[in-house]
Amino acid sequence: MKDQHAPTVDRAKFADPDRTADGAPRAKVRLERLRTLWINTGTLCNITCANCYIESSPVNDRLAYIRLDEVVAYLDEIAGEGLPVKEIGFTGGEPFMNPEIIEMLEEALVRGFEVLVLTNAMRPMMRPRLQAGLRMLGTRFGPRLTLRVSLDHYTPALHDAERGAGSFDRALEGMHWLAREGLRMSVAGRSIWGESEAQARAGYAALFEAEGLGIDAFDPAQLVIFPEMDANADVPEITEACWGILGKSPGEVMCASARMVVKRKGAEHPVVVACTLLPYDPRFEMGRTLAEAGGAVALNHPHCAKFCVLGGASCSA
Repeated sequence: MKDQHAPTVDRAKFADPDRTADGAPRAKVRLERLRTLWINTGTLCNITCANCYIESSPVNDRLAYIRLDEVVAYLDEIAGEGLPVKEIGFTGGEPFMNPEIIEMLEEALVRGFEVLVLTNAMRPMMRPRLQAGLRMLGTRFGPRLTLRVSLDHYTPALHDAERGAGSFDRALEGMHWLAREGLRMSVAGRSIWGESEAQARAGYAALFEAEGLGIDAFDPAQLVIFPEMDANADVPEITEACWGILGKSPGEVMCASARMVVKRKGAEHPVVVACTLLPYDPRFEMGRTLAEAGGAVALNHPHCAKFCVLGGASCSA
C-alpha cells in the first residue's frame, strides 16, 4: 500500500531528459536487441488493487482492448524486419478480460515465440471458454506458454489487503486448476512488507509445498519478487556515472531489450512505449511501429530508478 507519510518526490527531478536536477548527464539506455515485445491487452481488470502501478480496475479503460489484427501487424513486422524477438508478453489490466486473448496467444505461439501471460488467475481466466482455450494451447504448445500468477504475499491476509477479501483463495483456485491441467506456471510476489528476500522465498516455498503446486520458490524464474513502485517516493536520479558506481551495465535494464504496445482509448491505432511500467507518460511514447521505437530511452522517471536500475527487476521471463 502507499505510505501516506512518504516524502513527496522532488518535481525538479525527472523533468529534463538530458540532465538531472543537479545538472549531471542523465543515464540513457539504447535498445541493444529487441528480445521481448509486450502487448497491453487493455487496462480493465476484475479487481482494484490498493497500489496498482497502471491503475487497473473494473472501470479504467484508458488503455482499450487491443484487437487480434493489431497484434498480428506487430508480429508481421517482427517477421518482415527479422527482429530478434524471442518472447511475447501479455499484460493488462487482466489479459483474460480481452475477448480475443486466446486467439492472440495462439497467433504468437504458432509463430514460434515463447509466450508469457501475467494474470491474477481469478474469475476471468476460470470461465469455461477461457479454460477450454488454455487447455488447447497447453496441449499444442506445452512449455512455450507460461502463466505468471500475481500472488502478492504467501499469506491470505497480506495478499487480500492488496487485492480485496477472498482474492488469495480465488487465486489459489486458479493456480490449482493450472497445475492440474499441466500448464506451465510461475508466480510474481511483491516486496512491500519489509521482509528479506530469503524470508519471502522461504514463506512462498512453504505455501507451494503445502498446496502441492510444484513451483520452486528459490528459482528466480519461477518466483519473481518485484520491488514496490511509488511514483511519489523520493528516489535518486540515475546519471551516466551511476553505471560505474553501481557496477551495472545499461544492457541489464529492461528497455535495452523490450518494448510494449498499447492502444489508448479513442485512438485509431496502437503505439509503442518504452516499457511496461510507463504506459501513460507521453515522454515514453516512441512511435507507431517497432522500427520507430528503436531510439534510446532517457531514464527520467522514478520507476526507472526504483524498479529497473536500483531494484534490478525486469518484467520479462
